[in-house]
Amino acid sequence: MARLIVNAQVSVPLAEIEIGFVRSGGAGGQNVNKLATAAHLRFDIAASSLPETCKTRLLDHRDRRMTAEGIIVIKAQRFRTQEKNREDALARLRGLILQALAQRRPRKPTRPTLAAKKKRLDEKTRHGEIKRLRRRIGD
Repeated sequence: MARLIVNAQVSVPLAEIEIGFVRSGGAGGQNVNKLATAAHLRFDIAASSLPETCKTRLLDHRDRRMTAEGIIVIKAQRFRTQEKNREDALARLRGLILQALAQRRPRKPTRPTLAAKKKRLDEKTRHGEIKRLRRRIGD
């Protein structure tokens, strides 16, 4: 069974990915109205065999390529052949899934250094002094 290999642990059966071909937009000469070379990929996240964590991350990552029902739609029309556009669409889907699989390291909260605190207080003092000197003498 053919699969789209995402990484060493995750792969998606090609049966879960629906690819159709439509006519490409834009300039193209005489063949533009005859050949359907643009790949139109549809991938249903909820019905896929991806790990649950990956599914939730994909669904949480709102993207203009995703419908409200959770279906990723990718239109690849960069190349002039169906095969290259198909490979391009699959590569873009693979990139999206890889992005969802990437674990973000939790941020460690940091504190300002003693020197940074001292510098900030010195700046405040200097700024206050400048404002004090701008006042009228009688105040």
